[in-house]
Amino acid sequence: MTQSALTDTGQSPTRPDGMQGFVTDWSSDQRAFKNVPWGKAMMWIFLLSDTFIFSCFLLSYMTVRMSTTVPWPIPSEVFALSFGGEPIPLILIAIMTFILISSSGTMAMAVMFGYKKDRRTTAILMFVTALFGASFVGMQAFEWTKLIVDEGVRPWANPMGAAQFGSTFFMITGFHGFHVSIGVIFLFIIARKVWRGDFDREATGFFTSRKGNYEIVETMGLYWHFVDLVWVFIFALFYLW
Repeated sequence: MTQSALTDTGQSPTRPDGMQGFVTDWSSDQRAFKNVPWGKAMMWIFLLSDTFIFSCFLLSYMTVRMSTTVPWPIPSEVFALSFGGEPIPLILIAIMTFILISSSGTMAMAVMFGYKKDRRTTAILMFVTALFGASFVGMQAFEWTKLIVDEGVRPWANPMGAAQFGSTFFMITGFHGFHVSIGVIFLFIIARKVWRGDFDREATGFFTSRKGNYEIVETMGLYWHFVDLVWVFIFALFYLW
């Protein structure tokens, strides 16, 4: 506690009651966010706002799908791939889901080793997580190419059924893919700084923290786990429904 917050007797001043006390608490980061790093607090606020956006997208998708009078394409047929024989339903989507869930595990281990100050292992696991994410984005690009080039799906048209299929698909999966792409970039940046030992010495600037503090790794983990969780809902509502 700072000296200015103490009275002449060395004791803490009495907390005001009512609305004044509420204002006093929230105007002091030492009380409102005690023991919570600002980076982590701001990430939680960002993820909360992003939750509202994805919720609106998915609710709009379900509303459109249940209200359309034109038959909706069957996902198991639309997203089937053939390797010289019979088409395998949702094989690409299953691989993408496995990769993204696996990346959540490597990210969790990176956070664990970060708290242990194991710089080398933390950096390697973050690089692996980023490679998983890049693979996911690459497969999603292949999926988009197949739908656009081979199937003729457009945001405004769909030869396989309801026209809204294209608009909702590209909007929801594209917005999620954008989040994954941004996450991959940040993972590479932070992993490189961890590998160089930037967090093991005092530094100032963007993506830096106190000496020996790996909180940025945990903050990045929060973002990545959120992206993985959103994909679970997209997978269930868009590909399995």
